[in-house]
Amino acid sequence: MTFASHIIRHSKQLKNAQGLLKQDHAILVRWFSHSTRSISNKGDDVSKLHQINNFPGQNICVCKSCSGFMSSTPIFTRSYRAANPTKVQNGLAVRTEGTSVSGMVFSRGISCNNAQLGRRFSTNSGLPPHQELGMPSLSPTMTEGNIARWLKKEGDQVAPGEVLCEVETDKATVEMECMEEGYLAKIIHGDGAKEIKVGEVIAITVEDKDDIEKFKDYKPQASDAASPEAPPAPTPAKEDVVEKPISPPEPKAAKPSAAPETDRVFASPLARKLAEDHNVSLSSIKGTGPDGSIVKADIEEYLASGAKAPSAATSKADKATVSAINYSDIPHSQIRKITASRLLLSKQTIPHYYLTVDTCVDKLTKLRAELNSIQEASGGKKISINDLVIKAAALALRKVPQCNSSWTNDYIRQFHDVHINVAVQTDNGLYVPVVRDADKKGLSKISEDVKILAQKARENSLKPDDYEGGTFTVSNLGGPFGIKQFCAIINPPQAGILAVGSAERRVIPGSGAVEFKFASFMPVTLSCDHRVIDGAIGAEWLKAFKGYIENPETMLL
Repeated sequence: MTFASHIIRHSKQLKNAQGLLKQDHAILVRWFSHSTRSISNKGDDVSKLHQINNFPGQNICVCKSCSGFMSSTPIFTRSYRAANPTKVQNGLAVRTEGTSVSGMVFSRGISCNNAQLGRRFSTNSGLPPHQELGMPSLSPTMTEGNIARWLKKEGDQVAPGEVLCEVETDKATVEMECMEEGYLAKIIHGDGAKEIKVGEVIAITVEDKDDIEKFKDYKPQASDAASPEAPPAPTPAKEDVVEKPISPPEPKAAKPSAAPETDRVFASPLARKLAEDHNVSLSSIKGTGPDGSIVKADIEEYLASGAKAPSAATSKADKATVSAINYSDIPHSQIRKITASRLLLSKQTIPHYYLTVDTCVDKLTKLRAELNSIQEASGGKKISINDLVIKAAALALRKVPQCNSSWTNDYIRQFHDVHINVAVQTDNGLYVPVVRDADKKGLSKISEDVKILAQKARENSLKPDDYEGGTFTVSNLGGPFGIKQFCAIINPPQAGILAVGSAERRVIPGSGAVEFKFASFMPVTLSCDHRVIDGAIGAEWLKAFKGYIENPETMLL
């Protein structure tokens, strides 16, 4: 029996299968509503298709690898795995290998070698053609996301470029756009849904409006969440199963009444809670439950016997203290979880060391006052001390490029562009938007960029381009908060971060007839990754930075 005949015998849904199964280079994957039997064995490259003669229209296939007649209407569809890097065909984004991409597959203009095609059907019901929209990966570090809100509701018509929903990623809230025309049939995860894995189905779209009602009770199959490359383990045939003779159970040796092998105390949750409330040690109680575990009755009996580890007065005082504590549990936001994991990773894997220097800022503040008077006269925005610090840090990185690098297991990558991340604290968490090419920009442009990015961060509207690709970070707690000095945690994969403290006036020795004079000093601390930046290199960078701060006119050259 030929493979085509085998297909027809198992499904009445495929018409013109004899011609369809001859098309070359495509592997057809199909789930049948009337049979759960697998058509192809594991590893088979099945359904080689060469030429389609039975479709109306008799249009020529423009596939680079095929020659034959194909229809310009969609044959099968919707989700496939690309084998080549990202490109666009017929307005359809094709991603890299292993990434599921949604979109309508047409027989015209798409190379059969570029995609492995398949159609998603329910194995238990005849659902119409539909598209499963997965949680997109909107940043390099994103593994899961939250649905902030849906801008479309079930039943709405959607078109390419329209925003479907807002997704809260690990760094910002990003709009998710529709890729093709259709109707939003089902929303799997509604507003406020949390911790949705990348690739997990969040919505269903259909082509025909009449098909919407058929997805009212739709639930994605459990197998959709699993990796498509991992087929289920085959069930062994009956003759392969060797039945072992059942041997009579061995007599169990009497368990000694001594303490168990480990120090772990087994107790029910209710017993543990009751013991904690009464400040009773579980190790001092003998359990009467299964396998010697402690149950609620054991705690009550212990308390009734009057045997209490602490005194009654102490226990009452502890209970009064506990009852007097009021608290609220605040759920972790997505950015809070990612910030926590990345900073923990940084402290655990990056060998930090810190260099601190005091910089005299008298000339810097004088130059700032002169520049701001010019800005006011021309209607521009004021320049802050932090803007001057960013400019000085960028020029120092250009002067000492070893600090403008990152560590990898095989090499140290030294960046040729200087992109400075600026730490911005908001109600939603800590953001680090990036000022690109800070060494090449003027102070007014840096000031404008920082203000725009800070506003976006507070509004939670940063795009990936606004915070990705930084090579160095500046964190300033001195100006806004008056912090004298602190040590910042490196933002991986960068190799350095500058912590800026507040300026203070000090009395210093004078020169000539003046015995003492006043001067303002601003302490800065450079956190370095010792794998990339040696101590002498870090000191050289701080020397260059201090030179720009104490002689700010050199930044204008």
